[in-house]
Amino acid sequence: MAPMAGKRVESDRGMVAASHPDAAAAGAAILAQGGNAVDAFVATAFALSVTDVSQTGLGGGGAMTFYDAKTRRVEHLSFYPRTGNDPLWAQADSSRGRSMGRAAATPGMVAGLLEAHAKWGSLTRAVVMAPAIRLARDGFIVSPLLSRTIASSRAKMQADSVAMARFMPRGEALRPGERLVQPELANTLERVRDGGRDAFYTGAIAERLSAKVKSLGGLINVSDLRQYPVTALRPLCTTWREFTVLGAPPPMGGSSVLEMLQMAEQSGVATAGGFTSEPDAVVKMADILRLANADAGRWRGDPLTMRVPARGVATPGFAQQRAGLVGGALPDTVQAGDALAFDTTAIPDACRRFDPYPALVAAVASPEPETPAAGDEPAEGHSLTSHLSVVDARGNAVSATTTVGVLFGSGVYTDGFWLNSSGSNFDARTRGINRYANSTMSPTLILQGNDVRLVIGAAGSQYIQPAITQVTVRTLAFGEDPWTAIAAPRIYASASQKDVEVEPGFTSAVYAALVTRGYRPVSRVADITMGGVHAVYVRKDGRRIGVADPRRDGVAAGQ
Repeated sequence: MAPMAGKRVESDRGMVAASHPDAAAAGAAILAQGGNAVDAFVATAFALSVTDVSQTGLGGGGAMTFYDAKTRRVEHLSFYPRTGNDPLWAQADSSRGRSMGRAAATPGMVAGLLEAHAKWGSLTRAVVMAPAIRLARDGFIVSPLLSRTIASSRAKMQADSVAMARFMPRGEALRPGERLVQPELANTLERVRDGGRDAFYTGAIAERLSAKVKSLGGLINVSDLRQYPVTALRPLCTTWREFTVLGAPPPMGGSSVLEMLQMAEQSGVATAGGFTSEPDAVVKMADILRLANADAGRWRGDPLTMRVPARGVATPGFAQQRAGLVGGALPDTVQAGDALAFDTTAIPDACRRFDPYPALVAAVASPEPETPAAGDEPAEGHSLTSHLSVVDARGNAVSATTTVGVLFGSGVYTDGFWLNSSGSNFDARTRGINRYANSTMSPTLILQGNDVRLVIGAAGSQYIQPAITQVTVRTLAFGEDPWTAIAAPRIYASASQKDVEVEPGFTSAVYAALVTRGYRPVSRVADITMGGVHAVYVRKDGRRIGVADPRRDGVAAGQ
């Protein structure tokens, strides 16, 4: 059992794991009322928009991957923030870091949640939104983590008098144990409950949002809000060991998870039996992370406007080629592989029934890397995000990640919610009008035959894919209890340097082996930026085990 309340929970029926206790409880309550996994996802995500307010919210966006146990279909919705039709979106933003408004892109959260509910939900919108409205209207207890994030975001709070009144009522951050009440947010949620999408994307809320953003140097027009599209895409798919892994296509970052898992198998990491005391496995994992991060840095962007060979990145052939570099020369900077060459290779037989993400359409341009203009680099700061995983009693499952970007997003506060900072995710290669920002979000489903085995995802910007990969290998390859796998120490390595961030808990031999390989281990205390994993593991007997990362506030809640 986990030594922390709610971090590991078992149930024979439905299970929700999410980044806040009240939100997980909201999802579990919806399951108990007869709702399905999508109903629980929508209820939980709206509740997180209230309780995990520094990480996610109505002004953000995200993506969800859904398995329908009856039809045995996997669906994916992308509702990440995107640019609008103002030509300035195609130009370098020299004001980034100074203009809060320019950091904000058109939010997709409300549209995405309502679209998912309309497609696959079974309860009414009023029922699934009721917990979020109650939490906003009546308030909830502030945690130590939320108190810290409010205190660290003082400048954003001070930019709006209403935000100061809610989050820093005495001129200082609400303390742990105090209650955060958000009447303005409750009013907005009630309008969405009663009026649906139009209540948010047209009319007074949209007009105030656009006016506020433009007053702070931003570009969002009312027409951008009205025309915001939720995009249905086919999931990425590959096989790994005896499992079928279904990941989030671009503009999300699911291809990296699929690539890392296959490299772990092909390099021998997955057969090592463990990480914590296995120096060779950890050193190889550092190599794998660098290789995959190089590929992720090159092959990204909005697939509707750019050639992003995510299918090629996820193929066993590409992973095998890249895994051949594990243990070889250790360059200062790892170069990306040629995923385009693998994009049209045949998909594994087990993936065919899911009609997975297709090969590229040749007509879409693929601009080569450019030298960024001044001010054109992504903004500083980690996108911290929020993740939830759901499995209902019938075996339907949802993995979903949402965000407002960096803490409290752009700092633009309107009608009780914070607008995202995703407008800062663009650079010389990916910027343009009417396109989604790219993201490392990777909501993932892993099946064994027709049964869901692991629903997993993480929060934490560039730490997302490495965290998912390490937890998955520990759980499904090493056979560790999912709580042990999530609580265990992790590493992180980037493509552009030999520093390897290491959490405490590995044996001395592991740290020494990293040094011998040529890496520079850097000590990291486990915290919210190292990847907050929330997952549901389903045993072969159907028992659900919900697990929540101790690095975050989250818990699991069973039906």
